[in-house]
Amino acid sequence: MNKIKKLGRIAALCAFLSVSFAALADDIQDANKLFKQGLHAQAMEKVNTVLASKPKDAQARFLKGLIQTEQGNMADAIATFTGLTEDYPELPEPYNNLAVIYAGQGQYEKAKVALEMAIRTHPTYATAHENLGDIYAKMASQAYDRALQLEKSNTGTQTKLALIRELFGDNPKSARGAKTTVVVAAVEPTAASTPAATVAVAKKPEPAADDPAAEVVKTIQAWAAAWSAKDSKKYLSFYAKEFKTPDGLSRSAWETQRKQRIAAPKSIKVEVRDAKVKLADASHATISFRQSYRASHLNSMSGKLLDMVKTDGQWRIAADHSGK
Repeated sequence: MNKIKKLGRIAALCAFLSVSFAALADDIQDANKLFKQGLHAQAMEKVNTVLASKPKDAQARFLKGLIQTEQGNMADAIATFTGLTEDYPELPEPYNNLAVIYAGQGQYEKAKVALEMAIRTHPTYATAHENLGDIYAKMASQAYDRALQLEKSNTGTQTKLALIRELFGDNPKSARGAKTTVVVAAVEPTAASTPAATVAVAKKPEPAADDPAAEVVKTIQAWAAAWSAKDSKKYLSFYAKEFKTPDGLSRSAWETQRKQRIAAPKSIKVEVRDAKVKLADASHATISFRQSYRASHLNSMSGKLLDMVKTDGQWRIAADHSGK
């Protein structure tokens, strides 16, 4: 835990989903109170009560991950937060908390990837940006330390390493890094919130007015996140039943092709930039954006133009006009 604390706000936790039923909401609030009091076993019992009837409840699963982390069950916590990223890829908080655990284990590359995913799903998530900077600094510290092992007389490297150690509190005189902020709040699943400085359970806010354009953008960001995670099942779920496959392929042949192309690279990173949405009506839209694609075998930047259709309350990709 000491390494996590030295990463400053990397352990900050944000708002999560609301609970549909009053009884379950009471159980979550009770579990949160027990958690804040350090009664982790009792808090876990409450959480498991909720999950017994609502196994997909994100707030309960999120709190379970926190409890597992505090109990030192890091493997279980990783599994819990990873499951949340798979079921709710549009939420940045689970990625942030995976980074907490990986950083605490000294796995900075994994922490970096998790934070990049958090930022991809919510580009204005300031905590993740700060944490990513901290991770880069810690990785730089390792590189400088290695450089000094190879060339001990390099005064420039010595100065850089000393600055990083001062920044992260490796020097006893440094005051940075001891504070951990924990917030468990109740908000809508598509809303990302700003970390607060106190522990709180917030009331469910009034629903915001519908913003179809924002919903389209969030859908495409989640689509890119699933692609980056190499989750082909989730990726394909963003395509409408009426999606027009390219080159005259059947839907099954096209899906097989996409699965193969997603599985082939060792890593994939897709970013959506400069997105612009044009609404034809309440259930039809087009979105254009610049797509940054980086994989173990290829880096590219291209323009994308997608037709979107809203069915069963969800925006889906109906056609891809890119390159046409």
